[in-house]
Amino acid sequence: MNLFLIAGEPSGDRLGAALMSGLAALSPGVKFDGIGGPLMQAEGLDSLFPMEELSVMGLVEVLPRYFALKRRIAQAAAAVLESGAQALVTIDSPDFCLRVAAIVKAARPGFPVIHYVAPSVWAWRPGRAAKMARVVDHVLALLPFEPPYMTAAGMTCDFVGHPVVAEPLATEVETQMMRGHGPLILALPGSRKGEVARLAPVLGQVVARIKAVHPDARVALPTVRGVAGLVQDLTADWAIAPQIIQDAATKRAAFAAADVAIAASGTVSLELAANDCPMVIAYDMNPVTLWLMRRAALIDTVTLVNLVSETRTVPEFIGPDCRAEKIAPAVLQLLRSGDAAQREAMRLTMQRLGQGGPPPGQRAAQSVLDFLAGRGVIGQPAR
Repeated sequence: MNLFLIAGEPSGDRLGAALMSGLAALSPGVKFDGIGGPLMQAEGLDSLFPMEELSVMGLVEVLPRYFALKRRIAQAAAAVLESGAQALVTIDSPDFCLRVAAIVKAARPGFPVIHYVAPSVWAWRPGRAAKMARVVDHVLALLPFEPPYMTAAGMTCDFVGHPVVAEPLATEVETQMMRGHGPLILALPGSRKGEVARLAPVLGQVVARIKAVHPDARVALPTVRGVAGLVQDLTADWAIAPQIIQDAATKRAAFAAADVAIAASGTVSLELAANDCPMVIAYDMNPVTLWLMRRAALIDTVTLVNLVSETRTVPEFIGPDCRAEKIAPAVLQLLRSGDAAQREAMRLTMQRLGQGGPPPGQRAAQSVLDFLAGRGVIGQPAR
């Protein structure tokens, strides 16, 4: 069996790597082509071009790179059709992936397309599910309440669990080595260049305010390869020089040892929940993009812990509220007294995302194989 996989950002790279590992275990001899990052490459993928070229978010942010992205869409679709793959698996990054899928479907209407990560139609633009159904046959959902939205639009869908529940945690020894005498603050400005450019200066101002109250505070800043240089530049003048972390083991220890986190919106809130780390969410974007998203929003929170737990215990500072004078008091309050309600919401979130069950990568792989068997593409998979 040969599959073509496309991931466009670090979170998709993690999903893709776990899926590839699960497929290799359940279907020995499976071959992969496509686009992915270092984790997927470690599982045997030779990426068509660097995944980082696709890590762009927001309408206004995409515009300057429109023609370059359009060329990459055409290149990826041609590669799918020439690869001999039996199915296309697109992973998140819908603005890129679904355009590739549309070209592939136009050329070969019966070609199976699987999309990993259901669009958040429960949050905004509910019509996306129906549009996606024109080019996608099967969906792998990360959140337990998503399958009904997908099946209503005409696709098949399985909840496969969120990968955060299977990610390794730091050992007690690793955690203790990361702890020190003062409070440890996690600064998490995001994994995209645009996010980092907007959030790093604000987080630097928050750090200065924390130092005024806690002179012995330390800051850890886990980041990813594509933005590490930018992070280094933008944090050079922070009041507390952050420990910039790129390796996975040290990142795990920092998440486990931290007293509080200031994080960009996104999957990172679930990583923090897995480590029982209290958090505040801060996020900013181009004002036009923010205005458009707020007009279309169907929910009153952007934080996954709040959504999955059906609480609103994680404070958010979005857009105009993403200012140090608002964020710092919330961080200092968590350092003073913690938040029992937030910790309970994090525990419930992990339970609902599949903690304690089969690894999500394995569940996703089984779903892919079952779907392809149902379409007659492959034989019935072993269980």
